[in-house]
Amino acid sequence: MHQVEDWAEVHRLFHREGRSKAAIARALGMSRNTVDRLLDLSAPPRYRRAPAGSQVHPFAERIAAMLAVDPTVRATVIRERLRPDGYQGGITILKEHLARVRPPFLAARTYQRTAYGPGEIGQVDWWHTGAQVPVGHGRTREAFGLVTTLPFSAAHAITFSLSRTTADLRTGLVGCVTRLGGVPGAFVFDNDTSVVASGTGSRARLHPEVAGLLGALHARAIVLRPADPEAKGGVERTIGYAETSFLPLRTFTSLDDLQSQHDAWAAEVAYRRHIRRLGGRVADRYAAERPYLAAVPNPIPDTDLHLEARAGRDAFVRVCGVDYSVPPAFAGRRIAARVSPAVVSLSCEGTEIARHGRSFAPADVVLDPAHGRAIRLAREARERLRAGDAEVPPVDLTRYDRLWEVPA
Repeated sequence: MHQVEDWAEVHRLFHREGRSKAAIARALGMSRNTVDRLLDLSAPPRYRRAPAGSQVHPFAERIAAMLAVDPTVRATVIRERLRPDGYQGGITILKEHLARVRPPFLAARTYQRTAYGPGEIGQVDWWHTGAQVPVGHGRTREAFGLVTTLPFSAAHAITFSLSRTTADLRTGLVGCVTRLGGVPGAFVFDNDTSVVASGTGSRARLHPEVAGLLGALHARAIVLRPADPEAKGGVERTIGYAETSFLPLRTFTSLDDLQSQHDAWAAEVAYRRHIRRLGGRVADRYAAERPYLAAVPNPIPDTDLHLEARAGRDAFVRVCGVDYSVPPAFAGRRIAARVSPAVVSLSCEGTEIARHGRSFAPADVVLDPAHGRAIRLAREARERLRAGDAEVPPVDLTRYDRLWEVPA
């Protein structure tokens, strides 16, 4: 089975760059049939690690070192260098390995430029705002912003969240491209744990959920080496500008209020500012760049978090540190949870049994009033049974006489 990265790259080359299937097969070192199969998949294939027993596996570090020096080096040259070290594999499996690991090294070479074409890249980074927003019960939490900046125009978008998980990144990235009105050809990321599952820099492996989202957006990822902030100076400048021009003297009543205030400020202030290096206003430069952005997919890719948990005997399910109620009949059952930034939907065997507004208050308990009444009645019934005090209404035996027409 091919990796999620293979699926994402095939879809990007076909839908974004308009390459033919034959050209994609040559570029990635795979057959036309494989390209057809991957294009037929509307969702990424299930992620699976490369087999540890591959003849190429013991030489992966050596191959990566050669690609770091010359990302375009041919497979035959690499094989010649590996022979003295004991490599006995064929050229085909080596080419397949190179098709998987070479693209990030090629991308790492292209992002070094300081000038970018319209719609070419978007730089992405997490912003630690330091702003505290109320989350209920008198508690507050720090808000984080996923910032996406287009270096060509300095246009930006920010999606705010209360944590920095992979699920938050996926939701935030979709929120950013929706606000920008299009998708750049590539996204530049830090070596952040919300993006990268293993490795660093050009040898980083993305989380399958992130790779799948980028495939759906028909965009590629460029992961920077650690401690290399200069390579994404555009987004760093955006964060600095927001910290000094947006945050001061503002207070926020909720995360939605923070998002609304920022979006209004971006349209009324940030996009109207004049930047000398651009030779004009951000809005004018962005108007020239927007036609080069790819359309946001319709429908928008699903970024909800899908979890599974067991309902406790008290008819509550714990999701992301918060307890949510379900009808007492589902106590002890396996419950599927679908979590969005605003809603937690709970289902059992494919049928939704509860829907709650999402809470971000630590250790909160969210109780539906109808569930509360049912839980109380069920508890009272159990207590009566334990006490031997079950309420059984008297039986009218004459109804059996009437049923069989027995005379009184």
